[in-house]
Formats: sequence, structure tokens, C-alpha cells
Amino acid sequence: MNDDLWELGFYGLAGHSSSPRDLLAEVRDGERLGLGAVFLSERFNAKEAATLAGAAGAASERLGIATAATNHNTRHPLLTATFATTMHRLTGGRFALGLGRGFDMLFDVMGLPRVTSAQLEDVIGILRTLWSGQPVVGHDGPAGKFPYLMQDASFSEDIPVLLTAMGEKTLEFAGRVADGVVLHTFFGDELLARSVAAVRRGAEEAGRDPAAVRVWSVLAVVGDHIPYEQRLKKLTGRLATYLQGYGDLLVGLNGWDAAALARFRADELVSSFPGAFDATASADQLEHLNTLIPAEWLAASATGSAQQCAARVLDQFSLGADGVILHGATPAELEPVLDAYRKIRPAHFGVRTDLNPAR
Repeated sequence: MNDDLWELGFYGLAGHSSSPRDLLAEVRDGERLGLGAVFLSERFNAKEAATLAGAAGAASERLGIATAATNHNTRHPLLTATFATTMHRLTGGRFALGLGRGFDMLFDVMGLPRVTSAQLEDVIGILRTLWSGQPVVGHDGPAGKFPYLMQDASFSEDIPVLLTAMGEKTLEFAGRVADGVVLHTFFGDELLARSVAAVRRGAEEAGRDPAAVRVWSVLAVVGDHIPYEQRLKKLTGRLATYLQGYGDLLVGLNGWDAAALARFRADELVSSFPGAFDATASADQLEHLNTLIPAEWLAASATGSAQQCAARVLDQFSLGADGVILHGATPAELEPVLDAYRKIRPAHFGVRTDLNPAR
């Protein structure tokens, strides 16, 4: 087993999947290839985070595991604390609980409260209290009212918390309260550097060691060795799906042309398409989307030969990232890129003994 690429991770079941069992092979491949961590997103279909995390823990021995992300408002905090403690002990400390804001419109139709920074800070405090073996008594705060919460007085669990974040204020907030931060796909170089700086600034303002907050870049890695139609889905389809859901935010953060986004949205295919492009769009439809999305936007990724992809991965560290999540491809699909990356990997990266992705 190779275990030297601790600074690289991958998303399990990246994108849309109806076969959660595929995660088992991905985890085994990821560990065999020396990747450092698997990150697990959550969708309300066949991608429930706690189930996937348990499966990843059982199928691995050295791989770090993190939710990136689940939402605190979909579970009672005592259940979330129990999930994290169970994973922490199951994996021998390889698990990090990753939380995020989610989507306001989805929570509205689900009848759940929208997630705020105040809620996140409150619930993180509740979780850390429970993990320390202390009770939560008479709590009335942004995360809710809880007369009495308790796990076990013998607990002293060191479970890191990750936050997924995009905007500057949320990144600064994450630097104040979290142990690690996961960014977002299709961050251009300037935005990545600014985002890392915002996390460090938030940590410093809170009196924390800025270097102690681990920041993960998320880079779409779609090399030429992947079949063309799959590349279209993983790159064009994925970015188009993001533009459907929160294009204003992504375009604004990157400083991209808002008029180009307006033209994209006004297109007949885009305005009438039912569902996510990366899930159901045909090759012809994806080719059409390629004519709508500026090349600059798609360039915020790793494409081309395995060597070109590897060099792009390395660039993320020069921009300030502590780790890079290779997004959009399975570990098996990443193998040529990992082989090329090993040849240019800086010697000072060395070997890491702590397998937790938030440390």
C-alpha cells in the first residue's frame, strides 16, 4: 500500500450516483493508490452521509474520512454527536465532521430552518461540549432549545470539525471556529488565494494559529485519458449545474462576466432543462453548453495530459492550499494523474502520521 499522498483527497461517489455500493471499490482504490482522504457529500436520495461514512470506515484502514458536507439542521444535535463519536472510534480517529450551509430554497420546501453562521457556531459548541463528556443543560440558542443533552461522562473525544465555505465572510467565520475548511470547485487562482487568506485572517483575529486550520482546495481533475463524453459530463456538465443552482455567487466571487451568465441562463436549453445537466444531459446538449460557457470559467480546473493535470494540482499548494481534493473522477480514473504527480511532488511534503483530514 502506498500512503505517501496524504495531501490529496477525492470525493466518494462524485456527482450523481444510484449505486452507493460503488463507494466500497472507490475507497479501496483510493487507499491502494495512496490518496489521503475521502470526502462524502450528501444528497437526499441514495447518498446519506452517515451510512456512507460508516461504509468508508469499514472498507479502509488508513484513509481519512470526512463529510463535506452534511447539514446540522437535518439531524438532532445529539444524533449528530453520536454519529461523529461512532465514526471517530470506528476509524481510530480518522474521521472529521464536515458541516455546511446547504441550499436555502431546498430547506424552505423541506420545512427546515435556513442555516446561519450563528446556528453553526452554536451547534459546534454543543457538539464539542458533548464530546468532552459534559452535559448541555437548559440550552436556548440559535441552534435551538435543548433542555438536557448528554452522551457519556467518560468521553474525551478529539473530533475535528470541517466547514465548507465560499464567501469571504463565511471563510473568515470558518477560520474562527473550524479545524479545517473545504472550498469549492471552479475557484480560479486569484479566488483560491483570496479564500485561503480569508480563512487565515479569521483564525488570526480569533487568536488562533492561522496555520493550524487546514484548507482544502477542490479541483476538478478531468484528464484526456477519460473518454470524451465523460469529460463533457464531468467538466461542462458539472459547471453548468453549478451555474443553474448558484451561478451568481460563483461568478461574482471569481469576478467573471455577469453578462455571460445572463446569456447562459437565457438560452432555451438552459431555461427549459428539467434537472441537473451533469446527471441527464446528452452529449449534444453538453456540446451546446460548451458554446455558452466562457473558456476562462472551464479553465479553473485540471485538464489535458496526466502531466498537465499533475502540474495544475501542484499549483494549488503554491496558492496557499494545504490539501487538494481531486474532484469529478474516481480514484481509478485518477491513477495516471497520481503517477505523474509523484514525479513532481516536493520532497518536503514527506510522510504524515496523523490521518485525519482536518489536522
